[in-house]
Amino acid sequence: MATAWDPDFAMASSTEMVRLVEKRQPEVRVGWLTYLSRRLGTLPPLPAPVRIEPVGTLGWLLVLSPEPMTADNPEHVAFTARVRQLLDRAGLIERPEPEPSSEDS
Repeated sequence: MATAWDPDFAMASSTEMVRLVEKRQPEVRVGWLTYLSRRLGTLPPLPAPVRIEPVGTLGWLLVLSPEPMTADNPEHVAFTARVRQLLDRAGLIERPEPEPSSEDS
């Protein structure tokens, strides 16, 4: 999907995990699997067991854990929040508010 659509970000996670980890809207959402475009900035070092897979020259796929992360597991929630915090410090989380279109006026 990343190579076909070239998004800024994409992720796979449960709605509950997003609700527990997300701090503001709009923002790049972080989940068990997270794709980040290089357009967003430079990826910081991330703690184990995060695996970083390059997606060609477009960006990176972050795999937070070899096992699916669930909102029912407090360790998964805390670890996802920690990775989100590190990405936020690196400037990769905040998204600008969309400009109102002329149709909205």
